[in-house]
Amino acid sequence: MTTSRRRVLVVIPTYDEALTIGVTLDLLAEHVPEADVLVVDDASPDGTADLVERMAAEDATGRQVAVLRRTGKLGLGTAYLVGFDWALGHEYDTVVEMDADGSHRAQDLPSLLAVEADLVIGSRWMPGGRVVNWPKHREVLSRGANLYARVLLGLGVKDATAGFRTYASDLLRRLPLTEVASQGYGFQVDMTWRARQAGARIVEVPIVFVERTAGASKMNRGIIVEAMVSVARWGATHRAHQIAGLFRGGRGSR
Repeated sequence: MTTSRRRVLVVIPTYDEALTIGVTLDLLAEHVPEADVLVVDDASPDGTADLVERMAAEDATGRQVAVLRRTGKLGLGTAYLVGFDWALGHEYDTVVEMDADGSHRAQDLPSLLAVEADLVIGSRWMPGGRVVNWPKHREVLSRGANLYARVLLGLGVKDATAGFRTYASDLLRRLPLTEVASQGYGFQVDMTWRARQAGARIVEVPIVFVERTAGASKMNRGIIVEAMVSVARWGATHRAHQIAGLFRGGRGSR
C-alpha cells in the first residue's frame, strides 16, 4: 500500500495484548488505511496472534495485516529487528514502530509520515508534545533518561527513548542491524545513535502519549539498568573518539 506514493508498514510487537490490539488495528484502519501492518507476537498466552489473524481475515480495507509468530518472549528489540528485516524483504519504503497498547495514537501517525526524513521521532518532550495519565515518577524517569542520553551522546534529540517513529528503508539498509542487541529504552537510543552516526536526517514531531488503560506495562528495572549502562558505554566511546580526533588535529597543524 502507499502513503504519499510510499509503501508503509507498521510494525507492532505484542505480548499479551488481546485487550488492546483490536482497537489499535481499528484506529490504524481509520487514520492510515493505506498502511499495511505486521504484528510480531512473542507467543502471547492470551491469544493475541489468533485474534489478529481473525481480524485480518475479516479486514475490508484492502491493506495487508500479517502476523509473525515467535516461539517465546524474546523482547522488544529483537521483535523490531525481525520486523525491519521482514519489511525490507517485502520492499516497503517506510517502516513504522508503534506500540499495541494505545499509548501511540494512530491519529498522530499521518503527521510523522508527512515529514521527509530518514528517521522521524514522535516526541513527547518537544514543544507541542505531552503525556496523558502518567504518574510524576514516570515523567521524571523519561525526561532524565533522555537528558542522560543527550549529554553523553550529543544526539541533539529531545526524545531518543521514544518508541513511536518511522524509518526510511534506505536508512535501515545502511545500519548494521545485526550488531544491535539492546532492548526497551536502550534499543530506541541505540537506533537513534546509529542513525546519527550514519549521517541520517532526524526530525522530531510532537505527539500526545497516552498511558495504557488495559494490560500490563512491559517496562522493568532490568531494561532501565541495561539502557543506562549501554548509554554510558556508548558515551565513553564517543568522547574517546572526539579526544583522539583533537590530538590528531593538533599534530596535523604543527
